[in-house]
Amino acid sequence: MRAGTTAGGAASAISAALAAEQGAIYGYGVVGSHLTGTRAAAARAYWTAHQEAADKLTALLQARGAAVPPAAAAYRLPRAVRSPAQAASLAVTLEDQVLSAYLGLIAVADPPLRELGARQARAAALRAAAWRGSTVAFPGLPDTALAP
Repeated sequence: MRAGTTAGGAASAISAALAAEQGAIYGYGVVGSHLTGTRAAAARAYWTAHQEAADKLTALLQARGAAVPPAAAAYRLPRAVRSPAQAASLAVTLEDQVLSAYLGLIAVADPPLRELGARQARAAALRAAAWRGSTVAFPGLPDTALAP
């Protein structure tokens, strides 16, 4: 049986996506604090998108009677952020992590969850591309996944 095909697997995939969204919400607070103008507006809009996604995932877990993992009080960022360029780089990382987490939902047997995962993975890839200024061949997958 594939990962995520059971009810518990679906709840686990939803929880993983929720954890990524919670991390992105925290991270966008840092990202936005280093930006101004249209880039700050984009960070606020993306923070809101992640908050709405987290709320939806929370509701999905509650509807299944599954435990809802709480957000952490703080998160370890992958790098220090002291400039707008570093903030944009962090935003790319956050979006890539969110996209990667949604790949787990795409693997479940439940069609509505698969569709949600695909829509959210696409949204994260587009946000990452906006920050990056370009896209990558297989967003959300580590480079090592493509090695022969």
